[in-house]
Amino acid sequence: MADFKADPKAPRLTLTRAVRWDTVVGALLVVLLLMSFSFVDGFGNALNLSFLIGNTLPIALIALPMTLLVVSGEIDLSVASTAGLSGAVMGALWNAGMAIETIIPLVLLLGVLCGLVNGLLVTRLGLPSLAVTIGTMAAYRGIAQIVLGSDAVTDFPSQYLDFAAGRIGDTFLPYAFLPFLALLAIAVLVLHATPFGRSLFAIGANEEAARFAGVRVKRHKLWLFVATGLMAALTGIFWALHYASARYDNATGLELSVVAAVLLGGIDFDGGKGTLGGAIAGVFLLGALQNAMSLLNVSAQSQIVVTGVLLVVSVLGPRVARQIAVARAGRRAAAPAR
Repeated sequence: MADFKADPKAPRLTLTRAVRWDTVVGALLVVLLLMSFSFVDGFGNALNLSFLIGNTLPIALIALPMTLLVVSGEIDLSVASTAGLSGAVMGALWNAGMAIETIIPLVLLLGVLCGLVNGLLVTRLGLPSLAVTIGTMAAYRGIAQIVLGSDAVTDFPSQYLDFAAGRIGDTFLPYAFLPFLALLAIAVLVLHATPFGRSLFAIGANEEAARFAGVRVKRHKLWLFVATGLMAALTGIFWALHYASARYDNATGLELSVVAAVLLGGIDFDGGKGTLGGAIAGVFLLGALQNAMSLLNVSAQSQIVVTGVLLVVSVLGPRVARQIAVARAGRRAAAPAR
């Protein structure tokens, strides 16, 4: 694969803008945490912090590949349905008497298959990812209901339930947070320190230019959809074990939270811009805000409204910031030299 080499000025401008937006999101997260620790009763309790992280992990897990996918100019709205289908299949196989050690690899393979279907429809048939994944979102959820019906499977092995819901000693860190950190480190390296990651920015910025530069655009996107399906399946497994319940409607609506968090973190919906650090900051900003609102007895409906508003702000914010930057640059260029 040829390494993509863009205009040397462009990456610096893109990175600067991305870091500025990351800084804003990071600062908002710090402010929110400080205010919540100070004014929200019970927020700083170790049990609540563990609960906050545990509830945010499903969003964070899917946000890792989703960030790479959006950077490349695509999106996957079927992730929550893939997670629900994975949990349903996991419950059905457990009811059938299969060992959990056999079930988990099979469910992960199912996630790969779901992602592969999305990827092939987008890359081989040239269909828009938004339309494709809206369709598979409904299809995967329907299959999940066929597989498990309205049943709920709750009797998974206690050691797996303890790992998914337990925390390390007397700390507030869940056991599951450690594997997430490892996955986060891998994703950061892939996106920001490899030719593959640089190619994703190139694809998102200008797909045709990337193709002419030797980037295998279709193959890259196909792998991204496969990775997203795999992580969605892993999330479905974690969800079923964390909440000790495998149902066909697990993770319903999770795709909205993932997309809102990723875009809030500064990932441009048009592709080609953003950082994984910003995306994860957006994930935990959203998670901390929802946790604080729950402790303040804000209704679930109002929390959904806030998530929707954040989604709009996350799309408009970077665009407005870029327009302001362009306008300032234009004024400086037009100003007479002294």
